[in-house]
Amino acid sequence: MFIHSGITETIGRTPVVRLRRLAPGGGLYAKLESANPGGSVKDRMALAMIEAAERSGALRPGQTVVEASSGNTGIALAMVCAARGYPLVVVMGEQFSVERRRLMRFLGARVVLTPAHLKGSGMVDKARELAETHGWFWCRQFENQANAEVHERHTGPEIAAAFAGRRLDYVVLGAGTGGSLRGIGRALRRLRPDTRIVVAEPDNAPLLAGGRPQPSQGSHPDFRPHPMQGWTPDFIPLHTAAALTEDLVYRILPVSGEQALAGSRDLARREGILAGITAGASVAAGLRLLDEQPDAEVLCLLPDTGERYLSMPLFDDIGQDMDAEEWAISRSSPGARFDAPTPGAATSAAAAAATPAPTPVDEPALRWFEAAVRDPRQPVVAFTLAWCEFSWSLRKLFEHIGLPYRAVDLDAPALRQAGLDLPLRALLHIRTGQPTLPQVFIGGQHLGGCTETMAAFRSGELARRVTAAGLDAGAWPALEPEQFLPRWRQRRETVA
Repeated sequence: MFIHSGITETIGRTPVVRLRRLAPGGGLYAKLESANPGGSVKDRMALAMIEAAERSGALRPGQTVVEASSGNTGIALAMVCAARGYPLVVVMGEQFSVERRRLMRFLGARVVLTPAHLKGSGMVDKARELAETHGWFWCRQFENQANAEVHERHTGPEIAAAFAGRRLDYVVLGAGTGGSLRGIGRALRRLRPDTRIVVAEPDNAPLLAGGRPQPSQGSHPDFRPHPMQGWTPDFIPLHTAAALTEDLVYRILPVSGEQALAGSRDLARREGILAGITAGASVAAGLRLLDEQPDAEVLCLLPDTGERYLSMPLFDDIGQDMDAEEWAISRSSPGARFDAPTPGAATSAAAAAATPAPTPVDEPALRWFEAAVRDPRQPVVAFTLAWCEFSWSLRKLFEHIGLPYRAVDLDAPALRQAGLDLPLRALLHIRTGQPTLPQVFIGGQHLGGCTETMAAFRSGELARRVTAAGLDAGAWPALEPEQFLPRWRQRRETVA
């Protein structure tokens, strides 16, 4: 133990932990990048980019730094800039978790939000525009060479040192900006040529597995919303493309959103490791490798901590009030209870309380669509995306009022494999006049998207349509449907 001269000296040298309960019969390990002082692997890159800019003279004392980030890079830069005395502006899509923007602001950064439908590329465009307008230093994390170099100099060698004299068959990680992928891949090719790099990728956004090139402008055609923040933006970054060109990637494994969420929860409840959704995705891919090769030795890179996902689906089933079991525990002894007086004290009054352009419709898609929306057994059909927040909002409303419905996830791997995903989206665009999802049909007739459906619930139109389709709408509870909208939409920031 010794005294560091500043917080940035504590970045790196993160621990490797064996996951004994998740893989009791196999060699599954995790490198905990949450042990960095800013809570994520992005601390390494943030410091490297700032130091490289200082050395080159691109960043002057007191100059404002600007960067686009879904959160972890922004938090890391906020920490480094606070320690080095640079003002920071982070450009962030409004759809990303509220905790992240609050952490950045707490560290002194300014956070400029961009509309959700512009996706990751919209954030990057705004950061570029702000840098050009004000003369700020733009980090360019997706193409900055310091991003990959820091992982080649430090993260990769740390992995090699941890497994010195031991087998290490696979390292599993996500692509993200491509910096850790490219840097670790280069280092291990030199230091551990026996170790192979496996990239985990959202199964509904197969930008790498699909093999289609990145367009010169706009989003990649295979991008769909997914819950793995920081992984797979709506474009293929320079470092990621270079890692593929340099043949650093042995295999690409698809991971579903459900698997990623389950992996994160298992890390917490079975290993005591608080980690994010991308960490759960890495572990899910690692377990799949062990299923295929039980004697393998697998290291998963866990990019961040779980606390910055409190407002995301990862914590949807985690309540802040006591549940029935906790109330029973409370009542199992007489003291300090909400529902009984405490001797010598007053009685407590508390109680439990993004879209492809339309194309000509092909006949298979038309037949599939007509069969779905005109099925009398399921008159309510919602065309959705599995990880679109407005699709979640619609599901929550329908489930809360007990409305039976069929959800057709247009980014489901089965539809994509059948070649129906894009034709169905094009058909929906033509039929509804709207390029967005979700879209709801009742009894074969179009009702509208998420907000239109909520307005129809308030006005009684939804109940009338449902009743006409032969379903019972008589027992629906009275509620404000907007409570199911994403929190960032409920609390949209306004211009002063």
